[in-house]
Amino acid sequence: MSQTTRPPSGSKEVSLFHSTTRDSPRAALVASLTEAPGASGDELRLLSARADWLEVRADLVGEIGVEWLRERFAGGLLYTLRSEAEGGRGPVDADRRAERFAAARGYDLVDLEADRDLGRQTLAAIEPKRRLVSWHGRGASLKALRGRLRQVSGVEARLYKLVTAPGRSGEELAPLELLLDTGRRDVAAFSMGAIGAWTRQVAPRLGAPWVYGAAGALVAAPGQPSIGRLRADYGLPGLPRVSKLFGVIGHPAAHSLSPRLHNAGYRDRGEAALYVAFDAPSFETFWTRIVQSDFFRRAGMPLGGLSVTAPHKAAALAAAAEAGDLAARTGGANTLLPGSGGAGERQWRAESTDPEGVVGPLRRLGIELPDRAAVVIGAGGAGRAAAVGLADAGAEVAIANRTASTGRAAAESLGADFVALDELAPGEFDIVVNATSLGRDPADPFPCDPNAVRTSAAAVELVYGGGPTPWSRALAARGIRVAEGRDVLLHQGLAQFEAMTGKPLPLDVGAAALGLETAR
Repeated sequence: MSQTTRPPSGSKEVSLFHSTTRDSPRAALVASLTEAPGASGDELRLLSARADWLEVRADLVGEIGVEWLRERFAGGLLYTLRSEAEGGRGPVDADRRAERFAAARGYDLVDLEADRDLGRQTLAAIEPKRRLVSWHGRGASLKALRGRLRQVSGVEARLYKLVTAPGRSGEELAPLELLLDTGRRDVAAFSMGAIGAWTRQVAPRLGAPWVYGAAGALVAAPGQPSIGRLRADYGLPGLPRVSKLFGVIGHPAAHSLSPRLHNAGYRDRGEAALYVAFDAPSFETFWTRIVQSDFFRRAGMPLGGLSVTAPHKAAALAAAAEAGDLAARTGGANTLLPGSGGAGERQWRAESTDPEGVVGPLRRLGIELPDRAAVVIGAGGAGRAAAVGLADAGAEVAIANRTASTGRAAAESLGADFVALDELAPGEFDIVVNATSLGRDPADPFPCDPNAVRTSAAAVELVYGGGPTPWSRALAARGIRVAEGRDVLLHQGLAQFEAMTGKPLPLDVGAAALGLETAR
C-alpha cells in the first residue's frame, strides 16, 4: 500500500501515514473545514502551513471546486459527507449519497461510511487508493471494535477510521486497546465527545496515522480540538517518545491550559512525557476504570501523576492512600502522585500546590505579605487553599461568602475571620482574592465592586480564559495590581511540575507557554 498521495495540479506530496523514522516521527494533521471559506480563501493559505490535509465537510459547507481548493491549500484533500445517522447533516439514503460523491472527483481521499457507502456503484466510482472507510458509533467493547475492523477491512482502502462515543469513563479505552491490539498503521481509532477527547492525543502514539482538528471555531465532532490547540498544547504533528503519561482531571476539562504548560515543560526539560486533559463527570468512575486500569502500563506510558481541578479535589483527597499537610488542611488535592504501590493500585499520595498559586503571583508583583489584611471571596476548595497560602505567608485572612454557614465553617476550620459577602467592604483590605467561579461567563456579576477596592491594594483572580476577566480589567483600569488566573495557574503548575517529574520548570518557559510577560 502506498504511503503517500500525489495530488494533481502541482501541490506538494502529502504523507498519509506518520513518519516512522527514529529522528522525526510525526502524525499527519487533518484540518476539518466546517464553515464556507471566504471568497479569497486566504484562511486556507494560512492553514497550509499548519495542517497536512484539509477535510472538506461537504454536508456542512456544500460543494467546493477542487481546483479552487488546490490553488489555496497545498496539502491533501479529503471529501467527507457525514450522514445524519453519524452526527452530520448529510443524507442517509445510499443513492442520494452516491450522487453527491460525484462532486468528490479530484479529491485525494473520500470518506465512505461503512454502514451506507460500500455499494457497488460507489466503490466502482472511487478506486481503493482514494478510499477512507469510516464508522462512528456508541461506546463499544474491544471485541465489538475488532469485529467492526474486520468488517471495514473487507473493503480495500487506504485508511480505516473507527470512532466511538463513550457514555462514561472507561469506555473510551476501547479504540486505544484496538490500536494496541492490532499494531496496524492504517487504522485511525479514537473516541469523541468530552470524555473521549484525550484519546485523540494518545492514539497517534499507538500508531494512528491521523489527528483531526477544527480549522475554525465550529468543530466537526464533539470533543474535537482546534488545529491551533493541537500544535500549541501538544506539540503536534511531532511525536516525541512518551514513557509516562500525565494529565488533569476535571469536569469540564477542555478549557484547561495545563496541557500547554506541562507539555512545554517536558519539551524544555527533555522529558519523554505527555500531558492530556481528562474530562470525568464522575471521579469515582474515572478512578476505578481509568486510573486503576493497567492499560497505560501495557501501552508503555504508565501514569506518572495527575492534576485535579473542580469539582474533584475533595474526591481526589479521599481516594489517596496518604495526604500531604497542605492537601489535608485545604480539604482537597490538586495533585496526585503514584506511591510505591504503583499507578495501577490505590497507592497514591495527595498534595496541593494551590496555596502557592496565590502566594507566588503576589510575590512576583512585589507584594510583601506579612501582616497584610487579605480577604478571600469564596469558601470552596479554591478559597480554602488561597486562605491557607496567605495565612502561612503571614497575612491576616478573612473569608467572605454568600452562604454564611459554609463561609463561617471554612473560616473557623482555618482560623480565619468570616464576613458575609453582602457586608464586605473591599476597601478595608490590602489583598482581595476572587476564589469563586464568577468571571467564566462575561455576563457574570463581579465578585465585588472593583470601584470599592483601594488603588494601593492588590488583587488575585483565580478564573482564567483567553485573557483577563472583566473584573480584572476593571481593577487594572484603576491602577490596581492584579495577578490574573494564568499567573495563578503558572505558579501552582511550577510546583506541580517539579513534584511530578523531579525537575524544575523554568519560570520563563512556563510564562511563555501561557502568554505571560516574564519581566515582572
